[in-house]
Amino acid sequence: MSFTGKYELQSQENFEPFMKALGLPDDQIQKGKDIKSISEIVQDGKKFKITVTTGSKVLHNEFTIGEECEMEMLTGEKVKAVVQMEGNNKLIANLKGLKSVTELNGDIITNTMTMGDLTYKRISKRI
Repeated sequence: MSFTGKYELQSQENFEPFMKALGLPDDQIQKGKDIKSISEIVQDGKKFKITVTTGSKVLHNEFTIGEECEMEMLTGEKVKAVVQMEGNNKLIANLKGLKSVTELNGDIITNTMTMGDLTYKRISKRI
């Protein structure tokens, strides 16, 4: 199953408390909470390019499954991570105390991020 495509955010849970815990300033949280972000994923075998556009903020990450890479977090901080694939539709990454699981089911991508006992969930649909 290929992740390649463009996805628009449909819904999210726990956005504000999660972003506060990450250390994002309140004004950025307020601006970002109602914006429908667009994620563009290009998959070429084990190589991935992911671009998430939220308003004027663009987050761009590239990685190869199983290899260490540098990823930019929502705060702008760059951290080293290794992304693993489970089955053919689930990507798992651990970034500095944050676990990210991205699962593709048909045209729906569910991204769940967990930090301690706080979970943030985003559901996006292919457009």
